[in-house]
Amino acid sequence: MMAQPDRKISLVLADVDGTLVTKEKLLTERAIKAVEALRARGIRFALTSGRPPRGMDMLIAPLGITEPIAGFNGGLFVKPDLSIIEARTLSRETAEQTVALLHKEGVDVWVYSGEDWLVPSADGPHVAREKWTVKFDPTVTADFGKALDSAVKIVGVSDDLELMKTVEKDVQAALGDHASAARSQPYYLDVTHPKANKGGVVESLVAMLGIPAEEIATLGDQPNDVLMFEKSGLSIAMGQASDEVKARATYVSASSEEEGFAKAIERHVLGLG
Repeated sequence: MMAQPDRKISLVLADVDGTLVTKEKLLTERAIKAVEALRARGIRFALTSGRPPRGMDMLIAPLGITEPIAGFNGGLFVKPDLSIIEARTLSRETAEQTVALLHKEGVDVWVYSGEDWLVPSADGPHVAREKWTVKFDPTVTADFGKALDSAVKIVGVSDDLELMKTVEKDVQAALGDHASAARSQPYYLDVTHPKANKGGVVESLVAMLGIPAEEIATLGDQPNDVLMFEKSGLSIAMGQASDEVKARATYVSASSEEEGFAKAIERHVLGLG
């Protein structure tokens, strides 16, 4: 049975990890069909993620992506062929300050600069997992050097999840409006250009595509997704999201392990059942 959605939606903007794909980074057939159904209704579909753009390359063909892709939480906008539309990098001073802050907090530091992903150790926490997720190798180095001249994203990494909550608050307070800092996973703190956050992604797509913010639906599961929830007309949190994230969304769907993305599109955007 078809129900009438409660508002006009012209664009759906989805987070990737924990939203569009499962814990094992799988894109389900139901998710693919949900995106196809959006297009059949004339609704556009776009991706945003903390991943580098080439870490989303494997999603472009299956989903038939034609809209701009926002990598690094909006630090780098690319076309579906991965050619650059716009890059937003941290200043050298802010990049150096961020690295120093994260080292002081006792967490591992990764730097993404240009095409490079730099890590201090190939055996560090989550390096192997990230390599499997994004499908390319990091560069191992003890000195970030010139990479800090063009850093798109700096990541603090630790499996001490309570520590990461503290690190997030400390880095936000220290950097102020010189950067955007938010956890993209409980164990990752992403630090990017002040306009490179998921709220900024919504604003950029409004400008690029000429779609009013109130006609954009956003889907996500982490604290950094709340920024795009606040900027869009409709927002949907995945079922495994924290209570704080859920409280900021218009609706809550099932978890990413239970077809939460597809169910959200079917019910809250397409009005199916």
